[in-house]
Amino acid sequence: MAYLPQNQVNFQNSAPVPQNTYAAQNALVPQNKAPSSLRRDNYPKPPYQQLGRDGRRQLSTRTSDDSGLITQVMDTDRSHDRPYDATPVSLKHILQAVDVIFSRVTKPDVHANLLVPGSAVVPTGAHTEALEHHEKALLASLSSLHDNYEIPVSLFNAISCEIFCKWMSGEDANKTTMDILHIVQNYDWDEKVVLALGAFSVKDGEFWLVAQLYNTNVLAKAVGTLRQLPEILERTSTVLKSKFDAYNNLVTTVFKVTKCIVQLQEVRRDPHLTPELESTTSSTAHIPTAVYWTIRSIVIAASQLLGITGMGPDHLTEAWELSSLSHKLENIHSHLQETLNRLYDIIQRKKDDEALAAIAYILETPHIDNTKTLRVLFYKDDQPALYDGYNKRRVDIDVLKRKVVILFLSDLNVAQENEYMIADQMYSEKRQFPTRLESQYEIVWVPIEDNWTEAKYQQFETLRNGMEWYSVYHPSVVSPTVIRYIRKQDKWNFVKKPLLVVMDPQGKIVHTNAVHMMCVFGSAAYPFTNNRERLLWEEEKWRIELLADSLDQNLVTWIHEGKYICLYGGEEITWIREFTRAAKSVALEAGIQLELLYVGKSKAKEQNLKSIMRMIEEEKLSHVLDWNLIWFFWIRLESMWQSKGQQLKNELLSSSQLSTTDSFSLRNDPVLKGIISLLSFGSTERGWAVIGTGSADMSKANGEHMLRSLKEYAAWEMKRRELGFTPALNDYLAGVYKSAPHHCTNLMLPATGLMPETVACAECGRLMERYTMFRCCTD
Repeated sequence: MAYLPQNQVNFQNSAPVPQNTYAAQNALVPQNKAPSSLRRDNYPKPPYQQLGRDGRRQLSTRTSDDSGLITQVMDTDRSHDRPYDATPVSLKHILQAVDVIFSRVTKPDVHANLLVPGSAVVPTGAHTEALEHHEKALLASLSSLHDNYEIPVSLFNAISCEIFCKWMSGEDANKTTMDILHIVQNYDWDEKVVLALGAFSVKDGEFWLVAQLYNTNVLAKAVGTLRQLPEILERTSTVLKSKFDAYNNLVTTVFKVTKCIVQLQEVRRDPHLTPELESTTSSTAHIPTAVYWTIRSIVIAASQLLGITGMGPDHLTEAWELSSLSHKLENIHSHLQETLNRLYDIIQRKKDDEALAAIAYILETPHIDNTKTLRVLFYKDDQPALYDGYNKRRVDIDVLKRKVVILFLSDLNVAQENEYMIADQMYSEKRQFPTRLESQYEIVWVPIEDNWTEAKYQQFETLRNGMEWYSVYHPSVVSPTVIRYIRKQDKWNFVKKPLLVVMDPQGKIVHTNAVHMMCVFGSAAYPFTNNRERLLWEEEKWRIELLADSLDQNLVTWIHEGKYICLYGGEEITWIREFTRAAKSVALEAGIQLELLYVGKSKAKEQNLKSIMRMIEEEKLSHVLDWNLIWFFWIRLESMWQSKGQQLKNELLSSSQLSTTDSFSLRNDPVLKGIISLLSFGSTERGWAVIGTGSADMSKANGEHMLRSLKEYAAWEMKRRELGFTPALNDYLAGVYKSAPHHCTNLMLPATGLMPETVACAECGRLMERYTMFRCCTD
């Protein structure tokens, strides 16, 4: 039979072939002693032991057929036919005890010039403190074990006999491994390997226990003397140090793989891991092979231990061969750990999905009150989860019981957001009129961040302390599962823009973003439900009152007096001068009372717009809306677009007429068409204007067409006498549109909320081309 040369080891996972390369171990005979006739090195050597060129014994794991090895290993398993009287195995307790043993014997320290693993007497200082801490941890681990669990002593003895006795008969490592697998055939795979490791650890620990007590215990000194312990330990710290280190490393790796096998088997029993999910990882395929190689490594380690302790042959396995075996086990461990991590991920996702479904059910179902819903959203170790920003104190969620609650979701850059200003204005009004029905709600700020840092926690506290409404006391009161629900696209779909999610007194979510209806209708939107939003829009039509709604006190007065109101904008001062003069002239000729109010443009640069406003006021061209209200006029228009558009979309969805957002965008709704027109006007620097009375229809047009129509007033003056001012102007504007050679209309919308694929042009009705724009403006 051919043998592997000493400088080659084959670790292929294949069926074992009988070897004459039994992993012989070296007896440590003190060099100053003559060999005794009773010493182990005088035992006859097995007939088929192989020696290398230097006389050292070689470790061989050469196999010939991978499928054959798996078949042989699987044939030993009878775990499904386990007898009722089979000794139960407490894996947790055995592993804890083994862990303590290996923690003591694989961490050597110098004691009396001898290498004594886990010596209790070590140099003073930091090393001493570290060792004491280690000892306390081991003691705590042992103290946690229950005294009433059963130890399978008979199995330990049978396995120990296989490991430590049969090597003298020349039996190779593979044969011994298979014999052990037959002994534990009625046990599951994790139990098989734990039983083998437990049997080995007992013998391993017995020797090192004597070594540790050698200088402090008379009995240990006597036993150690008979075993020639000082000479053995001296050689482990000198000539055999590399082999001893390789042995320690192999034992440590065996323990790692064993724990991984146990964890893998435990995870496979998790009820969340269905057979379908488990099949995606092939978690069971490699366990028998891993068990085989782990037990085989235990057999090799045992023979090495006998050689080190002077009870075996005088030729130990080479350190590099043990290292090769350790490397193989490390590869096995890496593969098992990867599989284990995948299973953990699968189980965690399943648990998260179940938790998410439970949260969704609670949030989307009415209850007696909102207590249960609030406790799902905000909970931290039975501690008060909220912070009262007005009274500056920590409070429990009971302060929100049976109230309408608005959850203000945002990141930490909230102070400059339009939604924050809208909520702040609403809450200030609530504080001013606390007893009226529309004020019976509370706001809770919930910060959402991807990665919390110490700096972000400090920023959170600063923001929280500056708010008058409620907030979470600490971001950790909102669980990751709740945050996942908040971010989920088909739930609340929080990305970056703030959301104001409304919960009714029964704890049901009645609006996933009420900020737009609050911006458009103010306190009239209470109690901020989807149904309330629908009713408010049903009462509305395209009129000046909808656009102007209490923006300026002058507007309220003008509407009450029945005057015509002209809202206009743009950044071309030349057009503004021409238009205001023409408008005043036509009003005088038509005998109507007309008031003009400049409202700027959307997303204008402050310096440019304030310059134009100053010129308008200095030249007394018209009234000017306050700068602090111009932004709100345009933000409110965008909110109208979002709110009204969403209502139309919901109507089409409920009637099963909406397959895509395209059909919604083409709906002939006069209010939505008017909103789109003004947003289009506000997206350019060119002038524009709308003219009408409080509740009647309006005329709207870009600056060029409106100015032309006013200058040509004489052409439609008779129509004005017949139809009225606004209808006659609209009729003439229609002709101007048709005769115009071309036009260019833009529409800029925020890329949040409602975003249809197509939008019809406000002037001609054709579908507009779609572009994507990225904008950063700090002005």
